[in-house]
Order: sequence, then C-alpha cells, then structure tokens
Amino acid sequence: MKRFHFNKLLLVALYSGIAITACGDNVAPKKELNVKTMTLVEQAEKIAQNTLIIDTHIDVPYRLEHKFEDVSLATQEGDFDYPRAVKGGLNAPFMSIYIPAKLQKTGGSKALANKLIDDVENIVKQSPDKFALAYSTVQIKENFAKGIISLPMGMENGSAIEGELANLQHFYNRGIRYITLAHSKTNHISDSSYDENKPAQGLTDFGKELIIAMNNIGVMVDISHVSDQAFYQVMQLSKVPVIASHSSARHFTPGFERNMSDDMIKLLAKNGGVIQMTFSGIFTSQKFREQSAAYNVAKANYIKENNLNEELATDTAKINAFEKTYEQNTPYDVGTLALVLDHFEHVINLVGIDHVGIGSDFDGVSGILPETLKDVASYPNLITGLLERGYSEMDIEKLLSGNIMRVWQQVEEYARKH
Repeated sequence: MKRFHFNKLLLVALYSGIAITACGDNVAPKKELNVKTMTLVEQAEKIAQNTLIIDTHIDVPYRLEHKFEDVSLATQEGDFDYPRAVKGGLNAPFMSIYIPAKLQKTGGSKALANKLIDDVENIVKQSPDKFALAYSTVQIKENFAKGIISLPMGMENGSAIEGELANLQHFYNRGIRYITLAHSKTNHISDSSYDENKPAQGLTDFGKELIIAMNNIGVMVDISHVSDQAFYQVMQLSKVPVIASHSSARHFTPGFERNMSDDMIKLLAKNGGVIQMTFSGIFTSQKFREQSAAYNVAKANYIKENNLNEELATDTAKINAFEKTYEQNTPYDVGTLALVLDHFEHVINLVGIDHVGIGSDFDGVSGILPETLKDVASYPNLITGLLERGYSEMDIEKLLSGNIMRVWQQVEEYARKH
C-alpha cells in the first residue's frame, strides 16, 4: 500500500489557531488555496489533505476487542481503517479506551484499560510506517510532518482509576491524555448524565481531588457523559480549559442531558474549552431521541411479557434479536450532514469559532450515522458543508484541529509548572 504522504510534507504548527507551515529553518505564512479555479468539493478535498485533522473520539480499540480486523488494511466492518483515514485526511484520531460501566460492579476496569492500550500499541508496532503513538502536541506535529497517522489515546470512563491517584500517573505514563470522568452510570468519580438519580450530587470527593491531579499531571478533563451538576463543579475546580470530547448541542434535543445546554457551552468557552461535535443521530436528532424512548418502552414490555433476565446470556440473545427486528421495522433517524452543521453553527453563533471541534464517535455509533458522514473518509463532506455556509479556510482549520491543539497545549504548559 502506498505510504500515507497526503502531500503533507510541510509541518503545520498551530499557534493561537492560526496555521503556519515550516520546512527546515524557513517559516512562511501558509498559502491560501487558489479557489478561483476550484469547486467547493475540490477545495474541501485540498483542505482535508493539507490540514491537520484531529478527531477526539473514535472507538477502534473496543470494536476490535469484539471482532478483530487489521485496521492497517481496508476492513469489512467499522468506521475506521487506514485506507479510509487516508482518503478522509484524518491525521490524529484519539483512540478511545472505553470501559463499560458494568465493570464498575464486577471489577476489571483497570485490566481492560491496560489491555486496550496494549492493543493500540500493537497496531503501531505492526505498521510503524502508517501509525505512531502520540503523547504530546509536539509528537502530533512531528508525525504529521512525516505523513504518519498519530494514535493519541483518551480514556472513556474514569472507572479504571479505581480510586487510586497512582493509577492516574500509571495511565498518563501509558499515553492517556484525556479522561471522560464517567460513562453511562455514576462511578466513584462522578454522576452520569444518564442516571435518573444522581447519588454523588455531581462529583465525589475523590472526583474533586482527581480534577486537580489531572490538571497537575497534564491530562485533559473530559465532561462528555457527566451530569450537569458535575459539569459545573468541574468548571469551578479546573485551572485549565476542559473539553467535551464527543457531545452536541442540547438546543436541538431538549431534555437530553447527555448534550450540552447553551449555558454550559458558554461557560466552557469562557474558560477556554472546546466542544468536540458528534455526527450521529443519537446526539443530533430529536426524532431519534423520540424513537429511542419508544423503543425503551417496547423493550421493557418485551422483557416483562417474556419474563426475561438481562443478566442471563440466553435471555440477552433474545433481547438482542428483538432489538434487531425492531430496528428493521422501525428504522432510526440517523440525522443528516445539514443537521450536524446546524449543531456546529449553533455553537459558533453562541461562542465563536474558537470553541468547537470534531469528536465524531466513529466506531461507537456504527450504523447510526448520516450517509455523507458514515466513516473516517467523510471529513471532506463536512468541510464542503462548512465552505457552502461561508466559513473561511482559517476558520475551518481551527475547527479541524487548531482549537483542540490550543487547549491541549495549555494543559501541557500548566502541568510543566506544577
């Protein structure tokens, strides 16, 4: 396979969201594309291939835990592989080290996190000409200059910390550069947005201690998935900007706490943070939310009528079969590119272009994505849509990577002083 050059022979260094290019010792302003002779689609392709693109949430490791495929080659399933990343211009997908909430009861969160990190390291060892680990913004830039895809890592669900600050240091040493404090259930750190009852009333005492420790060590705090109360407590405690690694605007999905309200987005931006926008109808579409609520009622009725136990493997198989049939008969609204762009624009209109980025949730929402944003080959479609709505190349570069790089650099700089 042709090596991943992308014509990216120039290092793009991002300072204050403004892109400059460097070649050797010579530094010059990046040349604007000659748009006079290009269609918007062609311009979007050029931007994708010549600009650093960071996506802060891609669930490759847990996907491969269930069914292994060699992602250095074209794969039959999933939303990510090397050829599609090359086509889409993706340079730095954060590998999500996802820890299911069920392990909070059974144990094994830290063990699974280590296993998934091992798996990411093995991807790199197998294909060092295509992938490289990235523990810092400097390494992201270096890999970009070499034409190699960086695989930075973020932990989705801080349950793997298991109540020991020493484990934060352990996972930092292994390459974790953000931690999503909770997932679908309250853990020992924070309440989850999905819990009806909020037993911790936001952050636990340990969670509050952990925020400070994350600031000091240089791990970005990710508030996706946490309850509103936990979010506001994080904002009071954190000395550096925080991120939402994969969230969308609650304006379009009223009552869906998993997304961010306008007030939360404004506070996130006031403190310098970024909301990394998702692509799936799960987050973007109110119709999907309504369909999902209807499914939950139907599923509960099915379980009750058939006296099933979700903890039993045989019953789980029956429930899964019910879900598959239900979805075939009642297809979910997966959203559209236009709706995703509406979410971006809503945030930009609220707080400006400097506080938004990409957190697609690819491989975490497979099959529930707009046709034009279905995998990592699709970033040019997003860029085309932004161009059609009048955004400049400089604005788009901020959205693709400049904003998240700025936050990450601020977190690194704070940690160096503490």
